[in-house]
Amino acid sequence: MLEIGKTIVSFDVLEEHFLCDLMKCKGACCVEGDSGAPLTEEEAAEIEKVYSEFEEYLPEKHKAEVKKQGFSSIDEDGDLVTPLVDNRQCAYTFTDENGILKCAIEKAFFEKKINFRKPVSCHLFPIRITEYKRFDAVNYQQIDICKPGRECGKGQQLPLYKFLKEPLISKYGEKWYEQLTIAAEEKPWKK
Repeated sequence: MLEIGKTIVSFDVLEEHFLCDLMKCKGACCVEGDSGAPLTEEEAAEIEKVYSEFEEYLPEKHKAEVKKQGFSSIDEDGDLVTPLVDNRQCAYTFTDENGILKCAIEKAFFEKKINFRKPVSCHLFPIRITEYKRFDAVNYQQIDICKPGRECGKGQQLPLYKFLKEPLISKYGEKWYEQLTIAAEEKPWKK
């Protein structure tokens, strides 16, 4: 593990390769899991605030679930998460013409309707962050549904931390990311 500021980063984040291959996985990360996407209170409030700007992209069944469950919910672990449809799929997703699950929030962002891209937990996936009192644990969650992403990343020789540069900077800042990059290049743990 590597300590940067108030984070402890798994070496896997620096050493493993990754590049999402949506044509193969079809956005399975929006369906798989035991609850919705983790949210901060600020993100839950922002989703509620901008919901009317992306609601049009959602299937009727998803809109009904948001109306029933609310803009966020509490999972079995007591965590704030996105609501689910059929206890599986994120309610804020839709299927595009290629059969790929996409985020309606992100679609509205790219169409410049809103300034909020999507929850940072989604943007950072397959990195998962566990917040403790004194530090954040930054770990790579290696799951079966992301095998195409690992293969694609390996083929492109794209390290996970580079693939997720934008959300890592969004979460921890430019200076933190610079330190991460230096560590990845120098590999002090291998000396």
